[in-house]
Amino acid sequence: MEAFSGLKTPAFEITPSEIQSVLKKMGKAGKDSLSPSARTALYYHENGPMLWIGRQGVSPMADTLVQQLTQIERIGFSATQFKIKEIEEYLRRFKTLDFDKEHSINDVIAHLEYHLTRAYLTYVVGQRYGFVNPKSAMNMVESKPDSLGNIKICYVNQYDVPILRPTSAFYEKVFRKISNDSVGPMMREVEPQSPLYRSLLRQLSYSSGDMRMKILVNMERCRWQEKNPMPTTGKRIVVNIPAFMLYAYGPDSIMSMRIGCGTTSTRTPLLTSAIEYIQVNPEWNIPQSIVNNDVLRHAGDSSYFARHRYYIAERATGKKVAIGSVSRAMLASGKYRVSQNGGRGNSLGRIVFRFKNNFSVYLHDTSTPGFFQNSWRGVSHGCVRVQRPFDLAHFLLGDIDDWTLDKIRISMDIAPQTEQGREYVRSHEPEENENGRKLPRKLISYMSVKPHVPIYIIYYTIYPDENGYIQIYPDVYGYDKLVWNHLKKYT
Repeated sequence: MEAFSGLKTPAFEITPSEIQSVLKKMGKAGKDSLSPSARTALYYHENGPMLWIGRQGVSPMADTLVQQLTQIERIGFSATQFKIKEIEEYLRRFKTLDFDKEHSINDVIAHLEYHLTRAYLTYVVGQRYGFVNPKSAMNMVESKPDSLGNIKICYVNQYDVPILRPTSAFYEKVFRKISNDSVGPMMREVEPQSPLYRSLLRQLSYSSGDMRMKILVNMERCRWQEKNPMPTTGKRIVVNIPAFMLYAYGPDSIMSMRIGCGTTSTRTPLLTSAIEYIQVNPEWNIPQSIVNNDVLRHAGDSSYFARHRYYIAERATGKKVAIGSVSRAMLASGKYRVSQNGGRGNSLGRIVFRFKNNFSVYLHDTSTPGFFQNSWRGVSHGCVRVQRPFDLAHFLLGDIDDWTLDKIRISMDIAPQTEQGREYVRSHEPEENENGRKLPRKLISYMSVKPHVPIYIIYYTIYPDENGYIQIYPDVYGYDKLVWNHLKKYT
């Protein structure tokens, strides 16, 4: 090699240690984060081998990546966030040996390597798992007034769906795809395939302004995937908040109905669960937050409690106590619960559908169905009120005998459909309580839903109706704006 030493050109001399030094400076090394930018920085901080540049020069995979990313506007994003122009400029310099004092060969190699990795990871992770983490975008610290008007700072959890996030194994896979000449197939593999996403992608090409923003936000929602999907039963319930609608999907049919949900100050949380059982004529154990806001000021007012059919019981023993003996301070202590007797006039209506969740919310009937005629149906403290509760019960229970269905109808004060049911109503007058109120006929009070039926409470402002036609809905809780604040940097 000494014989050729005179031909050496200092400008073309590659120094691995200098490249490593530049790579480390380009990203702040920190804790092991799973975000693409942090993972890129961590990879080179830990002296990871170069992925795109080797003894033969730049890998053809770099050209494949650039070619794919030059079409990034197809999904509504800008090439700026992926630094496409910078990558193309560094590629040109490297391939034409255009180096100078400001752009030495080692500096060009380091910048090219780093930007290629960051752009590649940002794209594949974003398309596979979402460019926005909904839990950080939608769950936040808020200030709220309490019952006395004092401002409280609290953490508000509105998105409670366990979603997939990138793992170390996923990053190892995408790194292997570079050395296996599989960058193109990997970028196609992570493309969302849901029908809604494909439909929104087609609409994006001729959209603009606010409509374009709405499409991009709903495309992003299509990228969020549930971590542990519910076992399929052939049935599922979907509640879409902006549509104020419930869709009951069966193996070969769809039933829809209007819903009422949480107000803008008591929003219905977004979650995934499974309906486990049904209660007919349930009592309503009033949440302490509602007691503090609505009931507390009526402490000791027996007429108020009688009018609403409320009673008070000790939480520890369940023993009922006299209304007049419980002060406002005692109610506020949380040692006593306020409940409403089941039957006609109960706030839950005549039937409730229970599923596990972290918010004590559920689907239920209502004693004030008039609001279903309104376009705006944000009326509850967080639970979901359904327009056709008996039909929903029939859907969930499936093929059950006519007499069982009539027992539910009779218990809900709905006219029976069988002769056996009609005969029962003729021969059994409803009982009365001590106040002369007629009590519901309790032929049935509890029914298990087997197998459990998955329920998804979602938030899509563009979504297909029961006939499959795409509809556009208002951003009733302002969640489009929250997601857009995180997503817009890519546009």
